[in-house]
Amino acid sequence: MTGTPEYGETWVYESIVGALPGIELSDRVAIAVQFVAFEAALVAVAAAYGLWDAFVPGTVAVVVAAGGSWLMLRYSQTVRGLRPPEGYRRVLFGSSIEVVLGVVAFVLLVTYLFVTDPQTSEQSLLTEFLGPEPPALAVALALLILWDVVYRIGTCWWATVAGLWRAVAYEFGAETTRAYARADGLNVVFAALQLLFVPFVLGHPILVGVLVGHVLAVVTVATLSVLVQWRSQGK
Repeated sequence: MTGTPEYGETWVYESIVGALPGIELSDRVAIAVQFVAFEAALVAVAAAYGLWDAFVPGTVAVVVAAGGSWLMLRYSQTVRGLRPPEGYRRVLFGSSIEVVLGVVAFVLLVTYLFVTDPQTSEQSLLTEFLGPEPPALAVALALLILWDVVYRIGTCWWATVAGLWRAVAYEFGAETTRAYARADGLNVVFAALQLLFVPFVLGHPILVGVLVGHVLAVVTVATLSVLVQWRSQGK
């Protein structure tokens, strides 16, 4: 990754890629490696255990994660290019709140998959895609990919909330305000990308509700941040 900022003011994903010893990857190469590695693992597991029914939803998850990586990097580079106020920069990149949100969301997801879903559905999501006796390796890969997605969802949500705080706390010129509005739009795009999961969970209304509710929440907060930021122009 080129142009990597100093550690302590980066998201975890940026820090991991930038910390690889002796390796400097461009953003596109880093995302391509991420995508190819997960896809290769999906093919290997699907072929080994005959789990081809899980290959398409697994690939969709990898696409969402890779798309999230690209949008994360675009967002962070756009914000840093605007030379944001130090307080906002530290809140957005240096607080690690995105990790906390990701961990909480992942714990809730795992609880749903292994406890709530089997108790409330005729056929659990894991059984539907991985069979009644899912192989341990397949479950491990599924959880790894899901964590990759959920971490980016946590980052998207934190960037959106931090954007609203920025709009309330700071005032900028018209050009900078437009640039921040475009950056906030990237979070909306990523949230919308997550709707690709809906066709695979239609029989699980809790997950459908969570996905749609998350998208609506991101759209609402991002829109509010843009409106607040523009309103400050009229003062």
